[in-house]
Amino acid sequence: MGDVSRATSSAADDDLLLKEFFAEVSEVERDNEVSRILSCFKLNAFEYLNLPFTSSVDDVKRQYRKLSLLVHPDKCKHPQAKDAFGALAKAQQLLLDQQERDYILNQVNAARDELRAKRKKQLKKDTATKLKSLVDEGKYEQEYERSEEFQQQLKLKVRELLTDQEWRRRKMQMRISEEEGRLKKDEEETKEMWKRKREHEEQWEGTRENRVSSWRDFMKGGKKAKKGELRPPKLKTEDPNKSYVQRPLKR
Repeated sequence: MGDVSRATSSAADDDLLLKEFFAEVSEVERDNEVSRILSCFKLNAFEYLNLPFTSSVDDVKRQYRKLSLLVHPDKCKHPQAKDAFGALAKAQQLLLDQQERDYILNQVNAARDELRAKRKKQLKKDTATKLKSLVDEGKYEQEYERSEEFQQQLKLKVRELLTDQEWRRRKMQMRISEEEGRLKKDEEETKEMWKRKREHEEQWEGTRENRVSSWRDFMKGGKKAKKGELRPPKLKTEDPNKSYVQRPLKR
């Protein structure tokens, strides 16, 4: 019961703090936040919500609530407030989706590994820093990775990796679309070929009766000779050479 009361009290305190915060926010600050959101790197949802990569799900929800109220079209007079509000909603949706969140964090881990490898090479040339890192048993490097310098480098490297992955995805999608287009064209050509063949067969079948009749007439001897039409002489059975020219009979 006590935990529930404390949770309710905490939520009420948060609401009070938000009201006090927005009471002090000027229109200029709202406009600046809209501009910041719209200038964010589109592939990184953490940037839209202005959160570090280590933020929890609760952090995402809390920050979204704060920023969405700040740029809400009903509260903010900026002409693009609606676009900024929609961008925040999409960013929260992505970060609450475990698969999408893991995808971004995988790129963050890859970027961090690249920066660590690069720094390791640099430390080989800087003996003093290397010794300090060894003496502090890694604490020096942990402090460095929490520094503004490293976080900015990490942010830029994540942008680079996300851009590369998106470019690869689009190229793959383009190839898939081209292949689908080719297959569709082949399918249409095949259909057209079979259509022409079917029409030819139907046309051939439609003239079957005429062809049969013509063949029957031919087998019966064909048409009678017209008046004045010359026809070859019939063979004489007594003609041993079966010549068309009749031999004169011996008397």
